Amino acid sequence: MNKFITTIKNIFAIEDLRMRIFNTLFFIAIYRLGSYVVLPGVDPTRLTQGGATGVLGILDTLLGGAFSHASIFALGIMPYISASIVLQLLTIAVPYFQKLQKEGESGRKKINQYTRILTIPIVALQSVGFIATINAEAIVNPGVFFTVSTAMIVTAGTLFCMWLGEKITDKGIGNGISMIIMIGIVSRLPGALIGEATARTMRGSLIFLIELVVLFLVVMAVIILTQAVRQIPVQYAKQIGGAASLSSQRQYIPMKVNAAGVMPIIFAQSLMFVPAIAASAWNKNSDTATLIGTWFQPDHLVYNVVFGLLIIIFTYFYTAISVNPNQIADDLKRSGGFIPGVKPGRDTSEFIDEVLTRITLPGAVALAVIAILPSLATVAGVTRPFAQFYGGTSLIIMVGVVLDTMNQVKSYLLMRHYDGMMKTGKVRGRSQNIALAS
Repeated sequence: MNKFITTIKNIFAIEDLRMRIFNTLFFIAIYRLGSYVVLPGVDPTRLTQGGATGVLGILDTLLGGAFSHASIFALGIMPYISASIVLQLLTIAVPYFQKLQKEGESGRKKINQYTRILTIPIVALQSVGFIATINAEAIVNPGVFFTVSTAMIVTAGTLFCMWLGEKITDKGIGNGISMIIMIGIVSRLPGALIGEATARTMRGSLIFLIELVVLFLVVMAVIILTQAVRQIPVQYAKQIGGAASLSSQRQYIPMKVNAAGVMPIIFAQSLMFVPAIAASAWNKNSDTATLIGTWFQPDHLVYNVVFGLLIIIFTYFYTAISVNPNQIADDLKRSGGFIPGVKPGRDTSEFIDEVLTRITLPGAVALAVIAILPSLATVAGVTRPFAQFYGGTSLIIMVGVVLDTMNQVKSYLLMRHYDGMMKTGKVRGRSQNIALAS
């Protein structure tokens, strides 16, 4: 306890870190306040009681209730995520975007700018589907004016959320986009916990205690998956400079089992929203719309199979674009390093690629299993709001963002010669760290 109190004092003793924490809290407060500002022309007392259900309920969880409240932040940051998916695909298919990706910081800035621009038409289209999900009785004056004005307001709200995320990254403690999603998720946790405790009290507190133990074990499994690495040994040749002689050194390339982090599940979840929103915007009396709406409910087998496959595919995809074996091999060769038993150059690149392919498969499968755990928890009798925290997007995002935030704070403490946040153990965030010290 004394170690924890000392760490808190050290954190607030660093002026830059203290201001970044306050800035983050300020931006988060603005976001949460906007989540309760209801759209003009909507009567909040006539909105559907109990919030959204099915896949829209998952979206509502990620947005902290903004979707079911019909707020100005109803779609939050999710259209930006969809735009990011499109741009990631373009970096593979279009030579121009491939060139931008190789240009370093300037290229990334241009890609980010294209992502912001693409977000506008995406959120405009998604806002039309969102309007179709609002209870017709809650709309005071339905018509073309309401549709157009609401689409414009929701689009502006998403762009403002995007701006808040960038400000948290620049002026706060980083991970702005992920932080906004996490805050929306965490805001639903107290209510879900109280609701589950109330429901289980009627049957017995032992079941609720077992659920908490299982939740703890699932959280530990997610942390292990997030932090697991495969270390590839690297040997550096003996260097002689003048009178100084340095003996050979062995270091490691840390290849993360889940190198893609939380992005595959966010990408997959974003795509899974499309059929449900499209079915809602379609003719609700249509048999096709009804069938699609049934298949793409979180408890349906089709939904979970497609969701799991998308996560595995996106894990390989995102790993391939974020970790470049050729670049690692070239960096090793320039710095005089080599992997014992492997020739430098092409053989090293192929070896790293083979290792990465092998460790990505169990990581992708584990990520997919964790993603569908909420559906299994619901089948086991856990209330739906609380089941969302047994895995899936909610838990993985929370664990990933918390680990990254701890890593950011720890780096500030170590730079100022303070102790880290823990006496033992290592905290690894989701950011890639494949730079090799020569």
